[in-house]
Amino acid sequence: MTDIVDPSTRSKMMASIKGKNTAPERFVQTELEKRHLSFEAHAASLPGKPDLVLPLYQVALFVNGCFWHRHAGCFYATTPASQKAFWQDKLGENVARDARKRAELEALGWRVIKVWECGVKHCPDQFDEVIDAIEGEIALSEWPETPPRVRE
Repeated sequence: MTDIVDPSTRSKMMASIKGKNTAPERFVQTELEKRHLSFEAHAASLPGKPDLVLPLYQVALFVNGCFWHRHAGCFYATTPASQKAFWQDKLGENVARDARKRAELEALGWRVIKVWECGVKHCPDQFDEVIDAIEGEIALSEWPETPPRVRE
């Protein structure tokens, strides 16, 4: 299957995707602020530069896009039809790097929680689970644990 846009347009589209202060990140920041939980954004001093860290709880949050970080079973974690090998390699490298950085953070004593884009989009009313995990009331390594069954 060929791409529906020309290579120049696709390149511009992909280049416009932001890595920091995305809408899902801003949602998580707002939810933390509502609950008066102190956090630091984009902690460059830690492995993987977590999107948000809560030093009081020794928690690092990664707010991940389902496409870029390959959320297993998620509707958004598709592989582009063109240049399939390139995308599989690139996205596979993202997953491998995520695992390495998570292990490094855990070795330093941090708890790591992944917040997936699909959860923010489709079940924001369940975000309290993340708060419970931050506060140590439940164990949670990613949220949502299973992707919502949604098609757009």
